[in-house]
Order: sequence, then C-alpha cells, then structure tokens
Amino acid sequence: MNYISTRGDQTPRGFSEILLEGLAPDGGLYLPTHYPKVDAATLARWRGLSYAELAFEILSLYITDIPAADLKRLVTLTYTEQVFGTREITPLKKLEEGLYLEALSNGPTLAFKDMAMQLLGALFEYELARRGQTLNILGATSGDTGSAAEYAMRGKKGVKVFMLSPHGRMSPFQQAQMFSLQDANIHNIAVEGVFDDCQDIVKAVSNDLEFKRRWKIGTVNSINWARLLAQVVYYFAGWFQATKSNEERVSFAVPSGNFGNICAGHVARMMGLPIHRLVLATNENNVLDEFFRTGTYRVRGGAETYETSSPSMDISKASNFERFVFDLLGRDAARTKALFADEIAKKGSFTLTQAEFARLAEYGFVSGSSSHADRLATIRDTAQRCGTVIDTHTADGLKVAREHRDAGVPMIVLETALPAKFSATIVEALGREPGRPAALQGIEQLPKRFKVMPVDAQAVKDYIAQNA
Repeated sequence: MNYISTRGDQTPRGFSEILLEGLAPDGGLYLPTHYPKVDAATLARWRGLSYAELAFEILSLYITDIPAADLKRLVTLTYTEQVFGTREITPLKKLEEGLYLEALSNGPTLAFKDMAMQLLGALFEYELARRGQTLNILGATSGDTGSAAEYAMRGKKGVKVFMLSPHGRMSPFQQAQMFSLQDANIHNIAVEGVFDDCQDIVKAVSNDLEFKRRWKIGTVNSINWARLLAQVVYYFAGWFQATKSNEERVSFAVPSGNFGNICAGHVARMMGLPIHRLVLATNENNVLDEFFRTGTYRVRGGAETYETSSPSMDISKASNFERFVFDLLGRDAARTKALFADEIAKKGSFTLTQAEFARLAEYGFVSGSSSHADRLATIRDTAQRCGTVIDTHTADGLKVAREHRDAGVPMIVLETALPAKFSATIVEALGREPGRPAALQGIEQLPKRFKVMPVDAQAVKDYIAQNA
C-alpha cells in the first residue's frame, strides 16, 4: 500500500516513510491510494477476534512494509488488559435500549487518544531503531493529545517530544498530566494563544522543509496518518459488539474538534463497515456543524474561538478535515488545494458548489452542536437515569446523538475521556467530585515543568534547535 498527498504530490510512499513525515512536502495530508474493501466473508471471519487480533488484521491492509510478524508483535504488546483495564479494550456500555457508550478512555491518560498513541509510540521506536535514526516530535494539543503522546513516548529511545498547548486553556487536570512529567525527552511549551495558534505553528514548522529535515521533525497530531489509522479499529470493534450479523447497521456519534476521530469512522465506512450515520457533535465552536449544514467552512480567529467546558474541542480550524473533503471531491487534488491552500489563506473560508454539497448525502454525515447548559443537563440526566457519569465532551456527543436516532439502528456514542479530567463541570452538574484512579490522586499539586512562549513559529524553532 502506498500513500499520496491531498494536494497533488503523487510520489508513492510506503507507510514507514509517512509514519515519520507527518505533513506531505506540498503541505497536504497523506491518504492511501485506495481504501481496501472488506467484504461479508471477511467481516464474518473477523467476528469474535480479540481487539489486538482485529487491529492486526485491519492495520495489515495498510502497513505492507513492516514484516507481518513484527507488526503483530507490536500490536499484541500494545492492546493489553494491563494497559487498558479490560479484556475487551473498548467495551460497550448500554445506556438504554439501542443506545451505547463505547469506552475508549481506559488507557494511561484517561482519554481516547491513548487508543492510537500507545501504538504510535511502539511504531516510532520500532522504525527509528530499524533505521538507526532519531526523531523530534512536534505536536499541538487542546488537552488530550498532548498527555497521550507524552505518556506513549516517555523513555522511548531516539524520540524527543515538543508539545504546544494553549496557555491557561486546559483543565487543571489536563495541565497537570502534561506539565508534571519530568522525563528529559519531554518538552512542554505553553503558547500565549488558542489551540489553533498552536496548530498553525506546527504546520508552519512542518512546511519549512529544510528545518524539518535538518532536525528530523515528525508529528503525532491526527495529521499523522498512522494515528488516524489506529482509530479505525475501534469502529469495527464497536460494530461487532453491537451486532450479531453483517446485515445490521449502526450509527456512531462522535464529539469532534479537529475531525480526526470521526475521519477514522469515515475511513471505516469507506472500507465497507455497515455504518448508517456518522453523527458529528461540536460544542459552541461549531465550525464543522456549520459546514455539514450549509456547505460553508469558515475558520475562526482566536477572538472568535470560545473557551468552553469541553475544552478539547475548542478548535476553529479542523486540520484533519482536508482528508474528507479530498474524498468528497472525488480525490480532486487541484480543487482540494485551491480550497485549503488558497481560499482559506485569502478569505478564511470556502463554500462548496451546489453539486459538491449535494454529494455530502452519500457519506452518511449529520451534525449538531451543544452548549454548556446542554452539557450540564446531559451529564445530570445520564447520571440519574442511567447511573453513569460522563465527561463534558462525551455529553456533547450524547446530546447530539439523541437528536439523530433512527428506529431499529443502534447508536454508539464514542466516549472521549473520563469525567475526572473535567471535575469542575461535573461538580456543577452533580454537586460531587467524579472518581479518579488512585494513581492520579493529587496530580494537580505535583511540580510542573513547562515553557511559556508567544505565538511565534520562529521562537518555537529556536527552542527545538536548542533542545533537540
């Protein structure tokens, strides 16, 4: 399997090459030349596999330049009950008839990002050792990617992490998870701006090809295809748990900020997984909901990006979105580049043509948004009626999921994080602190190690050069 860029670079590259690359040289995102199709016989054969076995089967379709025995070993060592707390890895929890939560937050940092990041850490270490190379990972986080990446990479040979986050805009728990790490290969940079500023800096550094190659810069954000690929697995795992036969379809509701999580669902659907609807849920930063309702994608500046109680979704420029639009446009790279590289840069927005907008119906997406009041009501209702405490982002997903249920079609809400990460809002909703694992008691009081910087790509480059 080879990979190409959404912006037209047709140079065929293998998985191992793009694993370490991040953005394509032309500024586009990598996608496989085609999506492998999974037929009914294959689905029947996969039913009943363990999560690690299923992951190996799916990843093998896309990773053809790592020996199968090595890939199987990496996957088997990653998806264990010891790391993720349950034998199923991503068990379904029934809330009511036909409505489920898929638990994705049982990993080391209590967020769904662990599902991919734990594998990414193993893949990085393997490939760097195979090449005798080192890698400086540059990432941006709105809350959960950073800690998941750092916990996956801490102590890994040949890897250093430089993680940007918006200064003062994460929950105290999220900040503590990242900033309390004292590992020498972990560097936290708090940027005096919003998440989109952090993301823009990552892209600016990645687009400086000379700097990128000199300092061996890689990425762990969902612009990295390997990260998104690992997330495809839990859509299949959720579908298998909710169905008994290939004839049954399910819908997935996904809290969405950067479009990586739900883009993995799009890939699963393109492969042939029987998905009825992909329900996209935003918070007050509703750029993506606006697009799916109107066909206009309008990014917001920092002043228009709201600080909310589901902070990991406080994003107004969805960097992964380009992959879906590339597919929507029939993989027309010139048109994709015109929209993302030209119109966004000049006008800050683009609008699909009527014909392009009409094609959206073929991809199964519906959308909605949620507010702080909605989150409180959903958290309260779910605790009272279902006996389950959910976090603020999962509440956004559940609120929008209820608006798009279809009779006879199971709805699976992807859990985003455990409520312990957002205790202030849980206390507001329920009047009590959420539980947290014993190992994380008092984490907010640990010594913190981080560097505050202005919104300045050059300052970040200088810091990397001094510390790589």
